[in-house]
Amino acid sequence: MRTTTLMQRNARPVRREAATHLFAVGQAIRLKSGIGTFPKAAEIYRVTATLPPSGNSLQYRICSDVEPHERVATQDSLEPVDTSPGITLSERIFEHVKGTETI
Repeated sequence: MRTTTLMQRNARPVRREAATHLFAVGQAIRLKSGIGTFPKAAEIYRVTATLPPSGNSLQYRICSDVEPHERVATQDSLEPVDTSPGITLSERIFEHVKGTETI
């Protein structure tokens, strides 16, 4: 026979709130660089779909204009890209080389 204490019988189940996606479909993002990976500053992706979590990590389907396929990435591996009005995508991609040209 199993005995339970009064506290166990009256305990409420722990309710965890569902994690929410930080990035929206259509938003410009980039992959974070990490240990053993190269920074991908020039690679800007767009979120094409939000996916269910894999374990504790929310997932996204992302694509780039320069790749013919989509990728799946976890939320913790992505960072937003500043999409200031008036600046084109190519200007954002190549802004890191401005001022490096010599005459």
